[in-house]
Amino acid sequence: MRKKQYCHFCSDTLEERFFEGRPRLFCAKCNEPIYENPVPATCLIVTGQEKRVLLVKRNVEPQIGFWCLPGGFIELGETPEASALRELKEETGLTGEIDHLLDVVSNPSKLYHTVLIACYVVRHFSGELIAGDDASETQFFPFQALPEIAFKSHEKLLNKFYLKIQ
Repeated sequence: MRKKQYCHFCSDTLEERFFEGRPRLFCAKCNEPIYENPVPATCLIVTGQEKRVLLVKRNVEPQIGFWCLPGGFIELGETPEASALRELKEETGLTGEIDHLLDVVSNPSKLYHTVLIACYVVRHFSGELIAGDDASETQFFPFQALPEIAFKSHEKLLNKFYLKIQ
């Protein structure tokens, strides 16, 4: 993971200081700590009556060629729910209705250090299933026959959901 080197306010060089009980990046010119936070993202478990789940095959790194839940990063000014539904439309062509929040988990990332993921369940959806955005394929899979999943956090979420529907 690349480390920040310059203050995003004044562009001065950052230094590391012990501040508020831990080492933090600090801008001496602004006299301010540079707080580093997880990057917020969403994903969706889209399922119907048949106990199948919608997955997308990634055509971008990380984990290109592996399957994952539809989802992505939350944009500025966007709610987590709106982000999840936007990503569903962009990656699968489907529009959906959020049933409930399943869980919030974190996932380590080489690029972002930590990604914080809100996972929603969608049971009602419509549209034509078509791969788009950063997905090369979309497909419904039975829970008992899932392909290798790209991210451990998505595996954890799928397992949690599957246990609830048993």
